[in-house]
Amino acid sequence: MEAARRNIELLNVQRSLKKNQRSLFIKRFLANKQIVFGSITLFLLVLFALLGPMLTSYDPYAMVVTERLQAPSSTHWFGTDNFGRDLFSRVVIGAQVSLGVGLTVAVLSSVIGLVIGLYASYYRVLDHVFMRICDGLMSIPAILLAIAFMAALGPNTTNIIVALTVVFSPYVARIVRSSALVVREQTYIEAMKAQGAKSWRIIFRHIAPNTISPLFVQASFIFADAIITEAGLSFLGAGIPTPDPSWGNILSDGKSVIYTAWWMVVFPGAALILAVLSTNLLGDGLRDLLDPHVTSNKKIKYRKNKLLKMGKAKV
Repeated sequence: MEAARRNIELLNVQRSLKKNQRSLFIKRFLANKQIVFGSITLFLLVLFALLGPMLTSYDPYAMVVTERLQAPSSTHWFGTDNFGRDLFSRVVIGAQVSLGVGLTVAVLSSVIGLVIGLYASYYRVLDHVFMRICDGLMSIPAILLAIAFMAALGPNTTNIIVALTVVFSPYVARIVRSSALVVREQTYIEAMKAQGAKSWRIIFRHIAPNTISPLFVQASFIFADAIITEAGLSFLGAGIPTPDPSWGNILSDGKSVIYTAWWMVVFPGAALILAVLSTNLLGDGLRDLLDPHVTSNKKIKYRKNKLLKMGKAKV
């Protein structure tokens, strides 16, 4: 009876600790302005992409030449493009394409980079092979490497995802490897090896969980980079082929009429800026939230600057 009572008390203490940890995490999350602003903005953009087609009855592919380059009005909220197509419906579909490509690339790059980074950190032979390949890919600017892949594969959505996944996976692999190398040298990993634990069990059950925090942060930055890289490729004609709408090719169509039809540049450009800004702010906030060393360093720097200002004010 005494042992059962102690077990019950221990379970209650564990539940209380988990509850307190969750409440503390939520408080830190809500106190971080970057995460809150980035999350809300990104959530609104996702709602815009998902619910936008229900708000308009216009076909984004239907061309009405007599209504070309009409200014924003109650009929066409974002105006029309140089072929008479409704710009609002095209920006909505472009949001689906850009956010979908960014999310898919972020997930695939994270998974591939996680596997490569973990095995490179655990096996020294694979480390030399994988990291030299990653160094070679990272030595080429991302946009140029993506253009080279698109020239070889051809312009369509699937090929863009493949090309950007190859471009951004080395960055994830580097981050994961650097975190996993620190964990691999811990005493409990050596104890697992001494007990004869299988390599895959050590890698995925004991090393991988300790690399999740930097992986999430890097994935959010890749989300933003993939969106803007896809827009750049589409703007150059190497991305989403017309007439399929994308923020990049809408901007490309609008560059020739920017002085007479400003709405063709302003609305897709604003959507692109908000998407990239929100994901970058979300990534910065996640880094501060998940990495206590960054937060403490920022606090120390802030206090030093405050003390310096106070000293100058007294002088």
